Amino acid sequence: MTQLDRVQTWTGSPAASLTTAINTNKGWITIGAGAAALVGTAWFNHMNSKRVETQCPPTGEFIEVDGVRLHYVDRGVGPPVVLLHGNGVMLQDWEVSGVLGLAAEHHRVIAFDRPGFGYSSRPRSSAWTPAAQANLIAAALKQIGVGPAVVVGHSWGTMVALALALDNADVSAGLVLLSGYYYGSARPDVLPASVPAVPLLGDVLARTVAPLAGLLMGPSALKVSFSPAPVSEKFADFPVAMALRPGQIRATAADTAMMIPGAIALSRRYGELNLPVIIMAGEGDQIAHVDKHARKLVNDIAGAELRIIPEQGHLFHYAVPEQVAAAIEEVGDRAT
Repeated sequence: MTQLDRVQTWTGSPAASLTTAINTNKGWITIGAGAAALVGTAWFNHMNSKRVETQCPPTGEFIEVDGVRLHYVDRGVGPPVVLLHGNGVMLQDWEVSGVLGLAAEHHRVIAFDRPGFGYSSRPRSSAWTPAAQANLIAAALKQIGVGPAVVVGHSWGTMVALALALDNADVSAGLVLLSGYYYGSARPDVLPASVPAVPLLGDVLARTVAPLAGLLMGPSALKVSFSPAPVSEKFADFPVAMALRPGQIRATAADTAMMIPGAIALSRRYGELNLPVIIMAGEGDQIAHVDKHARKLVNDIAGAELRIIPEQGHLFHYAVPEQVAAAIEEVGDRAT
């Protein structure tokens, strides 16, 4: 080795080491900054959830059933009606749309926050299939003292309503099914929407980026839900921020993951149903397409009736709550 080589080796090695050290430090700084950002975002979302809950306190009562704290409202006097909301929302969906108020004019109406939504808890020790949720609702109704009721379900709530009628006939007098997903048809949105339900990873996402993503994508999702009709002005009164709390985001994702297998399991048993059923669907529903679901279901349930609402979509009950209330009356009359 020449003297020049020795000099280059001696002077080059520390320089390379210094460059490596700088790059390593940059990597750790980036990781640290990212972790700090996640912690900060999680803290912000936690505090925002507390603020939202202060602004939108529980409007009903609580009941403890099999280790689950269920929140529900109990309004009106008359033959009982049970309302089961869809995925991602809470019992306020029935209030804001006007269905609850109209139904309560002639009925005793029980509207639940399903497990994990609104102010109802959702223990992770259970797999909250439609059947499991139906069994929980049935136990709650018996504890409240509500006899056979007309059960109204919207979207994901229709699966709970159907499971209730199949496995708990003593609390189900009839069904009104709105915008339901009844068969295991392909849904490309299911996989990405289910990610917040994944253990650990889902918890991180639900507490950090998912609330912001929901806030950004919410308006476009809402347009799809109402399409082909415009977004109802009534929806301005729906507490969207409640639906973006980390716990509810995780419940929404878990229900999404359960949707296809839940529908497949239920669809094998529709022929067993023997009670009054009215199926309602928006003609232009882009979420639960009428031809794949409502029109197929009416042929699988003996005596069921199908009502298509023209120029409406998945959330048609905001436009025609009086038609939903009329269907409740008709099913109730047939059940007596």
